[in-house]
Amino acid sequence: MSIVTIRNVEWFNNPARFLDSYKFRVTFECIAPLPDDLEWRLIYVSSPGDEELDQELDDCLVGPVPVGVNSFEFEGTPPDPSKIPPEDALGVAALILTGSYKDQEFVRVGYYQNTEYDNEEMKENPPKQIQFDRLVRDISTKFRVTRFQIKWDVVPPQQGRPTAAGAAASAAVPSANDLDGADDEDAPSNKTPNGASS
Repeated sequence: MSIVTIRNVEWFNNPARFLDSYKFRVTFECIAPLPDDLEWRLIYVSSPGDEELDQELDDCLVGPVPVGVNSFEFEGTPPDPSKIPPEDALGVAALILTGSYKDQEFVRVGYYQNTEYDNEEMKENPPKQIQFDRLVRDISTKFRVTRFQIKWDVVPPQQGRPTAAGAAASAAVPSANDLDGADDEDAPSNKTPNGASS
């Protein structure tokens, strides 16, 4: 069982310009006190077939974590345009929010992001060189949640003993107790976030 369950991710500036920071709030529930920090990372995936092009936009530590519902605000830098292949700058990319405890990833939430020019003329006749200052992004409300069993080293109240380490397990969509929102079965399928179950 997981000690931490994400309840909601609320995006503050969506849509936004491509070069704006990402600003959002994560709300999660913890069923046992965690003495160590949770690490949260935001990753931009422009080319799913090449993980070397993934960009970690920012990370933050949250802890120690008490029992109950907790939340924090996250601000991530925009992607570095120089690291995005020109053919991948427009259209669908992916954002991945990951949560880890003691270097063990226990959850990742994948979103699709669509990027296009801010006016119809440039959409119809894109310039040969990408003008990133004229791009806007829109993060889809569709998402995909993948969960992993890890060793938490804490005692959940229902069991009376530490949770055991286990192999990775994934869920294609959140349960009723997870994120408020729809699954991503209608989202574009040509670019699936790295590591997300399909």
